Amino acid sequence: MIRLVLLMSCIGLICAEQPFNHNVHNERVVGGSDAKPNTWRWQASLQFDSFNDGNFYHICGGTIVDSFHIMTAAHCILSMDPNNYRVVVGEYNLFEYDGSEQFIRVDTIIVHPDWDNYLAHGNDIALLKLANPVYYNGYVEIANLPYPEQTLPHGFTCYITGWGSMDHIGSSPDKLQVAPINVVEHSVCSQPEWWGNIALKTMVCAGGDGVISGCQGDSGGPLSCFTDGAWVVHGVVSYGPSGMCNQVSKPTVFTRVSSFFNWIYSTMEQNL
Repeated sequence: MIRLVLLMSCIGLICAEQPFNHNVHNERVVGGSDAKPNTWRWQASLQFDSFNDGNFYHICGGTIVDSFHIMTAAHCILSMDPNNYRVVVGEYNLFEYDGSEQFIRVDTIIVHPDWDNYLAHGNDIALLKLANPVYYNGYVEIANLPYPEQTLPHGFTCYITGWGSMDHIGSSPDKLQVAPINVVEHSVCSQPEWWGNIALKTMVCAGGDGVISGCQGDSGGPLSCFTDGAWVVHGVVSYGPSGMCNQVSKPTVFTRVSSFFNWIYSTMEQNL
């Protein structure tokens, strides 16, 4: 049986008493490089306070989908108490205060109603309503989303971004990482030597070349693709192989945003 690993991990403490002292240990995209500052402005960091003591650590990525909502993976939700979370947007270097960050508390957590804690069953998507809106400061941007059921062709190059592991040892950078990653169409990804029947049509596969992949800490983050003349977030990092993340024929699997278009917008409307 194929073992799955949640692409998620606790990667250091951010001291809330000194919110601009980013003394964190952190991990990155496998095969990636430092992103250019102020480029992936819809990227968010989801941070968790395990002991309700004011200390937050990065657990997952996220995407700004409107001024009050962050899209992430359902498996990133470790507690349904919103007081355990905050979101950081405009973030780049987790070890330093860049002057671009906004630290925002979470007001409401909305997990997809069909999420059952099994990655192979899909529906790995959630929305976080923020206690205060994201404001435009030149370092943030609301993401474009694909139209309903939109798919991408095999081999189409997208980009994965995040602060996840760069190897199975857990080596950790400080800056947001980015890597080009090619889409693997469903007819290929669902073959037995790839992900087989756990690759659903409501998912996007990308990678599988043994070089570039998402990894622990990247969960919930965006798969960004330049389509129709604009950057569009087509995926939410969901799962990958256990052990080494960058395995041949075991691409990173994303929740397909276009499959959840109606749920995303109806949920945001209901939680204004």
